[in-house]
Amino acid sequence: MQNTPRANRTHIAIFGRRNSGKSSFINALTGQDIALVSDVLGTTTDPVFKSMEILPIGPTVVIDTAGLDDEGDLGTLRVKKTLQVLNKTDIAIIVVDGTIGLTDFDLGILERVQSKNLPAIIAVNKTDLNTVEVKHEKYPVCYVSSTEQTGFEELKKVLGEVADVKEDKTILGDLIKPHDIVLLVTPIDSAAPKGRLILPQQQVVRDILENDAMVVACKEFELEATLEKLGDKIDLVVTDSQAFEIVSELTPKEIPLTSFSILFARYKGDLMELVKGAKHVQNLKEGDKVLIAEGCTHHRQKDDIGTVKIPKWLRKYTGLDFEFNHYAGHGYPDNLDDYDLVIHCGACMLNEKEVLHRIDEAVNHDKPIVNYGVLIAYLHGIFDRALEVFPEVLEEYKA
Repeated sequence: MQNTPRANRTHIAIFGRRNSGKSSFINALTGQDIALVSDVLGTTTDPVFKSMEILPIGPTVVIDTAGLDDEGDLGTLRVKKTLQVLNKTDIAIIVVDGTIGLTDFDLGILERVQSKNLPAIIAVNKTDLNTVEVKHEKYPVCYVSSTEQTGFEELKKVLGEVADVKEDKTILGDLIKPHDIVLLVTPIDSAAPKGRLILPQQQVVRDILENDAMVVACKEFELEATLEKLGDKIDLVVTDSQAFEIVSELTPKEIPLTSFSILFARYKGDLMELVKGAKHVQNLKEGDKVLIAEGCTHHRQKDDIGTVKIPKWLRKYTGLDFEFNHYAGHGYPDNLDDYDLVIHCGACMLNEKEVLHRIDEAVNHDKPIVNYGVLIAYLHGIFDRALEVFPEVLEEYKA
């Protein structure tokens, strides 16, 4: 819990042509030998991610990408991966070879950045050589020399000016008051990391403490005893979605109840859109194709939530059978149009930019999307109760 999770860091992606000096630029910007520097074209292949602190922004992830002018079949794949990085980018830096100026490749990436409404900086590199003047009507231009490590203090100042850092954003701070007691129901199963809580649980604990409230935690099997001891002192219960059913049965109706996954659906995504996706379950037909998408790969347990529990619960609720396909990692499969419903994980390892992109991607393909926690509440008949802590969402859902 001492380090800022990657998903909560500002993602700064570095784009540019091959040998525009991107890798040298990153090393000079960070003051570390992060990227491999070579005169050979195409040295950087897959995107490289490095978590670090950059003042005045704070915790960041710096992403080095392959050159946008890469060639050949393999080069085309590299460029595709480079462009996918835009979906998780908070700030784009386009490194331009100062001896050449803006090229069609540079202008192309700037158009894509603009279409996604991303803040960006044009970094004109190699000012130690004969540098041409670069102008752009929308984005600021900074002149740097990675070789001589000059111009970077000014560039960092501009980074701070364009950064959209949401310091006041909270996971559940607007749902509680100082001195409230929040009970967290956190099952400890074989999939949990040894010796620590999973990331959403850690972040909720931190958020509660930052809002001057108190935390009590128990496993689902200790919930009844915990409620007997604390009684009406509890102001909010937050549960792991997989324990939703038993927790709802044991928690008195007068105590507000929701889940970690629903909190994060609101914190990093679009809760209303995911609620609409849950309602679409009523429209599914026998044999429909369901995509279960996860933001990261992990070792599958025998009772895995994505491959075992979600399909079982959905079949039981609807009385129908479906074709389930599973996809983990970056983005979606290319055949998204083939699916009738997208079920996404809680996305604890993804940043807000990528979560919103994935929701938008489904909506743009006219595909309903729901996440694990929202769907589990719906399938177990406790949807209204889980949304009562978000009255504006519940009101719109009922309407």
